[in-house]
Amino acid sequence: MLTLHLFIFGYNSVFILAFFFTFANDVQISALFYSSSKRMSNQNSNKKISPWAWVSTLYFAEGLPYAAVTLVSLVFYQQMGLTDAEITFYTSWFYLPWVIKPLWSPFLDLIRTKRWWVLSMEMLLGAAFAGVAFTINTSFWLQGTICFFWLLAFSSATHDVGADGFYMLGLDAHEQTFFVGIRSTFYRISMVVGKGGLVALAGLLQEYMKVQLSWALVFYGLAAIFICLSLYHKYILPKPAADAEYPTLSSTELLNEFVGTFASFFRKRQIIMAIAFMLLFRLPEALLNPVAPLFLRADVAKGGLGLSLEAFGVANGIVGVVGLLIGGILGGLMASKDGLKKWLWTMTFAITLPNIAYVYLGFVMPQSIFAVSAAIFIENFGYGFGFSAYMLFMLYFSQGEHKTSHYALCTGFMALSMMLPGFFAGALADAVGYNIFFVIVMASCLFPFIVASMLKIDPAFGKKGRI
Repeated sequence: MLTLHLFIFGYNSVFILAFFFTFANDVQISALFYSSSKRMSNQNSNKKISPWAWVSTLYFAEGLPYAAVTLVSLVFYQQMGLTDAEITFYTSWFYLPWVIKPLWSPFLDLIRTKRWWVLSMEMLLGAAFAGVAFTINTSFWLQGTICFFWLLAFSSATHDVGADGFYMLGLDAHEQTFFVGIRSTFYRISMVVGKGGLVALAGLLQEYMKVQLSWALVFYGLAAIFICLSLYHKYILPKPAADAEYPTLSSTELLNEFVGTFASFFRKRQIIMAIAFMLLFRLPEALLNPVAPLFLRADVAKGGLGLSLEAFGVANGIVGVVGLLIGGILGGLMASKDGLKKWLWTMTFAITLPNIAYVYLGFVMPQSIFAVSAAIFIENFGYGFGFSAYMLFMLYFSQGEHKTSHYALCTGFMALSMMLPGFFAGALADAVGYNIFFVIVMASCLFPFIVASMLKIDPAFGKKGRI
């Protein structure tokens, strides 16, 4: 246990130091540009700021709330005494903002700039995290935290729109290509910090204080981080000329164009099969995603593994995310070499069969953290590799006129595919037990094979130069 605690302490220290080292370097860069701009005329004050100063922190800020809303909330509500059925039902609703995000994202340009939305949402995220922390120790903690988690979800989804739009406006085509790896890396780092670091930190704090206070401190810490990020980005984010308000564009004109774009999406070829693919290809993962963390943490008497928060943070938050990242990178490399069509079946096997790792965990119930971590790594690696097919298909289906808007609608269906199974996944696990539930997850693997078999894909799509 002491070794595990030292590992957790070191893990958190490394990421905190890494983040603030990056932050400090960015502040130094910011100060240089800011001080020089004070000595220049108004025209020269718009001198371009190095992307190294803001891309990393912008995408760290994009990923951390998503991790808090979709995973940390599961562990929090489990510790607060809710049943699996209640937890998965309540938290599945948190996906709704990402489902309907394409419906309001076109209207953001009418109101303010992308930069304004980024700064405003980061400040609002800080306030929402503080709201969660404040209501934890009240008599209305359930209603209060759900309310503020909803605010977090809507603010995070809106921040996604602003951040992704600002990335395209603040960088030229070459820089967008160069920094795509940087943004992805820091987004994944935020996932590790959220899924591993925050949960493990709460576990360490609970050795010295009550559960409610430990979680309140975690969420207050997140509030402070986002207030600092908002203030930092206020001074460091550039002001690209393309990121301008459009007061001459009326809401009626934009609405008419949006309706036309929306209608054209549902007139595309293969629309029925495309929607079926987007909703069912990840069905096993959608069932597993809300229940697996609860199983890992549940008492042995209930059929769970009874992992401590620290062990859970290491196995699910570090090992799992690393497996997901490696699988995703490898999947992207393979598809870019030979195309989506060639790898579709391999990726379908990858996103389904590794789920058997949880059947092993559910029936064998190993006590070794290494065995548990290995099973989690295998499942996440397979999912990361197979998910590449899902992402590439969305790109493929979005090709043509209005491809940006059509891709946004695809991401809405992607979020819906995770939201709907979550409504009943916890209740099903409560009814049949974790081990039988994982067998049902394996049975649901039939659906990805069915929808994949019905797709018609250009054999050349996905190869270099064809996306």
